[in-house]
Amino acid sequence: MTTIKGPGIFLAQFLGDQPPFNNLANICKWAAGLGYIGVQIPSWDGRVIDLQKAAESKTYADEIKGIVNAAGLQITELSTHLQGQLVAVHPAYDALFDGFAPAAVHNNPKARQEWAVQQLKYAAKASANLGLNAHASFSGALLWPTVYPWPQRPAGLVETGFKELAARWMPILNEFDKYGVDVCYELHPGEDLHDGITYEMFLEHTGNHPRACLLYDPSHFVLQCLNYLEFIDNYHERIRMFHVKDAEFNPTGKQGVYGGYQSWVNRAGRFRSLGDGQVDFKGIFSKLTQYDYKGWAVLEWECALKHPEDGAREGAPFIKDHIIRVTERAFDDFAGTGSDENFNRKVLGLS
Repeated sequence: MTTIKGPGIFLAQFLGDQPPFNNLANICKWAAGLGYIGVQIPSWDGRVIDLQKAAESKTYADEIKGIVNAAGLQITELSTHLQGQLVAVHPAYDALFDGFAPAAVHNNPKARQEWAVQQLKYAAKASANLGLNAHASFSGALLWPTVYPWPQRPAGLVETGFKELAARWMPILNEFDKYGVDVCYELHPGEDLHDGITYEMFLEHTGNHPRACLLYDPSHFVLQCLNYLEFIDNYHERIRMFHVKDAEFNPTGKQGVYGGYQSWVNRAGRFRSLGDGQVDFKGIFSKLTQYDYKGWAVLEWECALKHPEDGAREGAPFIKDHIIRVTERAFDDFAGTGSDENFNRKVLGLS
């Protein structure tokens, strides 16, 4: 077994234009001061990284790594959540998702998708230049508007959608394979890959691609009423990343999973700061340790109530206290009597 690495922190929700959140050096010093030892970097935010430059220049990648290391931290992974979303977009969402891409490709879905694919390919090389072996992303979605269909879905629609999604991702997955990096899909409502079944369908259409892996985030499973501990039993061999994020689901006589079009504060299901929700993190850390998870435990903060700086401050000790330092021996070794083949046969009454 392996002791999980951490605590790490995903910087996306904390970056801003005021110090200490305005550049990589400052935010790393802030994170280190809170007790974090790793940072997950959002590759779309120019305040902390130029993704294309990190892919094309090993010298620049070393500079980024040096800034992080100077604060006493390591880079856990890069993230392309926004770019991955744009690999597959249903036309109903074109206007909303244009904001994830440069103005030059707005109102041009084909150009926007090509930009997104190139971004993912940059991320593969940049990850390799930074010495990373896992990468976070979203799958995008062609089928999401039909997730709870009325009228019923036409026969073969789901098959067509997953066939197309896989076709778009295969060149990307092959590029990551070229550089020895796993693509870790965060299973998330709004994405075609949002639970175990949809992930399995994607695997089937990609020929069980070895780089099509998972970012495990229990908060999204709480909101779907999915058994997030059993999920680890089913898919632990593919889990390469872990977002430590809390959530709660409190259905009422007026609303449930779908939230009634309410704001985050007023939804039955909402994200919370670590320890304020319902997630069984002791169970999660135990299962991941049992299955020899070798990656990082990274805080992703998204709380409808608490200030982000308080969530970050509380998150580091929370994760540290849940990481299990694995044992190097069995607790009952002291009672061992030793053995060899002859002795074992004697114990079994065979000699």
